[in-house]
Amino acid sequence: MIVCDKKEGLFTLHTRNTTYQMKADSYRVLLHTYYGARIVGGDLSYLVRYTDRGFSPNPSEVGHNRDYSLDTLPQEYSTCGVGDFRIPSIDLELEDGSRIADLRYTGFEVKKGKYSLEGLPAFFGDEEQAETLVLFLEDTAAQVGVELYYGVFEQCDLITRAARITNRGGHPVRLRRATSLCLDFQRADLDLITFDGGHVIERCPTRTPLRQGVQSVGSVRGTSSHQHNPFVVLCDHDANEDYGLCYGAAMVYSGNFEAAVERSQFESSRLVMGINPYHFCWPLNPGESFTTPEAALVCSTCGLARMTHQFHRAIREHLIRDPYHGARRPVLINNWEATEFHFDADMLVSIAKEAASLGAELFVMDDGWFTNRDSDLSGLGDWVVDQNKLPGGLEALVPRINDLGLRFGMWIEPEMVSEDSQLYRDHPDWALRAPGRAQTRGRSQLVLDFSRKEVRDHIYQVLKEVLSSANVTYIKWDMNRSLSDVWSAGLPANRQGEVFHRYMLGVYELLERFRRDYPDLLIEGCSGGGGRFDTGMLYYTPQIWCSDNTDAIDRLRIQYGTSFCYPASTMGAHVSAVPNGQTGRCVSMETRGIVAMSGTFGYEMDLNETTPEEKEIIVRQIEKYKAYYDLIQRGDYYRLTDPFEDGPYTAWAHVSEDRREALVSLVTGTMHAAPPFRVLRIKGLDPSFCYRVNDGEEVYPGDVLMQAGYPLPMLKDDYQPFQLHLKAE
Repeated sequence: MIVCDKKEGLFTLHTRNTTYQMKADSYRVLLHTYYGARIVGGDLSYLVRYTDRGFSPNPSEVGHNRDYSLDTLPQEYSTCGVGDFRIPSIDLELEDGSRIADLRYTGFEVKKGKYSLEGLPAFFGDEEQAETLVLFLEDTAAQVGVELYYGVFEQCDLITRAARITNRGGHPVRLRRATSLCLDFQRADLDLITFDGGHVIERCPTRTPLRQGVQSVGSVRGTSSHQHNPFVVLCDHDANEDYGLCYGAAMVYSGNFEAAVERSQFESSRLVMGINPYHFCWPLNPGESFTTPEAALVCSTCGLARMTHQFHRAIREHLIRDPYHGARRPVLINNWEATEFHFDADMLVSIAKEAASLGAELFVMDDGWFTNRDSDLSGLGDWVVDQNKLPGGLEALVPRINDLGLRFGMWIEPEMVSEDSQLYRDHPDWALRAPGRAQTRGRSQLVLDFSRKEVRDHIYQVLKEVLSSANVTYIKWDMNRSLSDVWSAGLPANRQGEVFHRYMLGVYELLERFRRDYPDLLIEGCSGGGGRFDTGMLYYTPQIWCSDNTDAIDRLRIQYGTSFCYPASTMGAHVSAVPNGQTGRCVSMETRGIVAMSGTFGYEMDLNETTPEEKEIIVRQIEKYKAYYDLIQRGDYYRLTDPFEDGPYTAWAHVSEDRREALVSLVTGTMHAAPPFRVLRIKGLDPSFCYRVNDGEEVYPGDVLMQAGYPLPMLKDDYQPFQLHLKAE
């Protein structure tokens, strides 16, 4: 609910459990007054304090009043060059060379339904689900206007932010920084949680108290990156899963980003999120506008679990556009770990036949299906089926797969090109490359310049011919290197600062074309696993390959960190062969299945090489996953332990929204002699219900299971699985 007091310049955004407020003061500076637990309302600007601070300048219009300084005030979209020395929200370079932005409030507009952003991903909601507030700011000297967009999803406790910057003057200006979100707190006793790592070790939580100065994470790799995820949390020092004030902020963007927090000299703090200013410069000619990507905010007054649940619901209901909406996505089998590049049609059909007999529903043909692709040194860009491997093309292969009762999917990497390819020989300028310099390779490949329409059009056309040749219902969209040599032959020298962002807009545009022309096609995102796992990609790809690391024990940590923002329905998770290719570790088929079951379930192995006993386990796993699909994919996710603490076990639970059903999963850690008896306290149940355990004789009240706990059996080996299915009587 949006409440506006035009006379007082007061704007209050209410969600079910939170309130967010800002006010234009007497100098038309837009101040941030409050964000926290829902309150009745009223003017909270009394919380803003004024005093004379040394070396904090004062605006001209306040005269000799030294108590008023932008350097000390909590602002809704921070200024630049006019006395606030903290992180700016915007950096304008004007025609005269000055770098100043002084924004003042001029008006507002309220709309039913959620705003949309042309060419950019964004949360969506109709008139019954969301409202939009637009606040208008202007720098009159620069003749630059800024529209601040707020989307309010009352039931999800979600508030979204974006900005649109317009040159209303007669001279060009250059944007050097344009953030999506600025959030000021009149306190600094907070912890910052970021989700960091690298390839095959993604999204490990890092928690540190705010210190004096700036703490930041971000990416300059052209993707949101394996190294730092574009999602951060600010919370009370003592906040945990069940207690404390927590603020979660996610960038709905998949390219270079920055999330920075500054603790000021006066014990206030400021969070800004937006496009990373590294190599960013966007010229605005008179009349032109620039729209920032969206940022999404959730505030929880009841700990991290509540924040997680609100993000999960909002992402599932108001961000993901799923061709399987309301239906179950298929269990898949991928051939990569079984064959890598070396396969033919009969080999693929053999794997598919065995998979179908065990209950799989979708066969995915991975890398190696196109011409000149027997290794990763060649072929990318030439998206033509290799007739030597697949005689008759997809037209011959796919019906053989479909006749087994399986749908068919395939791997593609549209953004890349091999030097040993016909596409590169014909169009070397279509790859990112700085003039006069040798190119930098990544995975022995180059990056196509997706900022150029002719490049995107070509790739779309050749892939469309492939997809239209057969009944393809799934594609895995991969992206296996970071961007370097970022220079576009399609732009003049003074516009090269646009390339990183235009590249990302080009990726989004091509994904949207595939979604429009193939509405029933399920697209799974991937970038060497989790290198582009963000809410921006989820707008186009309802699921993303969580990590190239399929080791079940490592995945406990990766999926734990991922869960803070992203729901299980988005996490690509498969059972792979052992010894694991990343770690060399061997764990049981049962353990691998329980871990993979907490995502979008599938297999990456040659099922023809499994034992009869393993085949029986696979059949049971697939049946169990199908039976618990709604509970896993749409239930509330509870982290019962922290796998980074190296405790005796890792445990988590999926609980239905009505609290009548729960699936509790556990994997032991390294076992030691003479282990103690252990009890697992479960979360999310209804204390007034009684729950039957695994359809057996045991029945416990919900409050008993949550407070006293469930006695665990004596699990004697390393990495042993255990599951409880609880059903209310």
